Amino acid sequence: MAFDFGFETTSDEAATALADQIKGKTILITGASLNGIGAETANALAKHQPKLVIVAGRRQEALDETIQKIKQETPDANLRSLIVDLASFESVKAAAKQVNQYEEPIDILINNAAIMAPPYHTTQEGFEAQFGTNHLGPFLFTALIFDRILASTSGEPRIINVASRGHILCPILFDDYGFSNGEKYDKWHAYGQSKTANMLFSKELAKRYENKGLVSFSLHPGVIATNLSRDVHESQEEKLQRKTYDGILYYSVNSTKQKTISQGASTTIVAAFDPSLKPYSGSYLQDCRVDNESPREYALDDANAERLWALSEKLVGKDFP
Repeated sequence: MAFDFGFETTSDEAATALADQIKGKTILITGASLNGIGAETANALAKHQPKLVIVAGRRQEALDETIQKIKQETPDANLRSLIVDLASFESVKAAAKQVNQYEEPIDILINNAAIMAPPYHTTQEGFEAQFGTNHLGPFLFTALIFDRILASTSGEPRIINVASRGHILCPILFDDYGFSNGEKYDKWHAYGQSKTANMLFSKELAKRYENKGLVSFSLHPGVIATNLSRDVHESQEEKLQRKTYDGILYYSVNSTKQKTISQGASTTIVAAFDPSLKPYSGSYLQDCRVDNESPREYALDDANAERLWALSEKLVGKDFP
């Protein structure tokens, strides 16, 4: 069955259309605090009888707020919280240990959590914060719970990596992914690099584990006013810098039609549940549709995906099963 999804599709519309696919599934969503697409995704999915929705984030108070909000609309929703700080491998390992002790295997993992364009700082392990939090943390978390994902009883586990059109800001700087320990730091290039990494991660997951039934997608949710922008404090000069890269207009909220949070979450839901997308595993979606034409070539390049995978396994100290 083909669904007529697009820019205007809301999370509730997408979830209602895909209700049969949502029912009975165990879903884990990172970055699920209120006023973000993670919480909106969880709220929409909870209305359609999933077996369990696990909301993950750094602060218990924020997760409690999300659960309370969902329960207001869906009192009988089966929800569970999970504390994980993706900027700390120690926290990631502790969270993964909990997931691996769950009775339920994970049918759908949505790596949604991210930070955007903060001043230079590093993760607990000393990695540039955006590369560490947006890519290395989710990479390690996924690797550590991977057996529970492959144990999905659905026969088609999915891993969704929420990327961004912002990937066009920067490829993977394989020779200097840490921006010379901050000496050459450009917060928007660092953000772009991390989003490129999300796309390459899905690309390589799809290739390596197709024979295990795994499906993976990356996506651009849209330009949305969420709490992701909490770290962005720009001078007028920085705003101009953000708009121009080698003379090309590349990233301007002001020139892009914005989405509501609900419209933004819909692409995540479609990527996670639309059965018609299975043949396109490894692809990038925007506006609820496969779009492998608009991304930069480096973000869907097989050689880059393989190289990033090898680098990531080395940096996190963990190989995938």
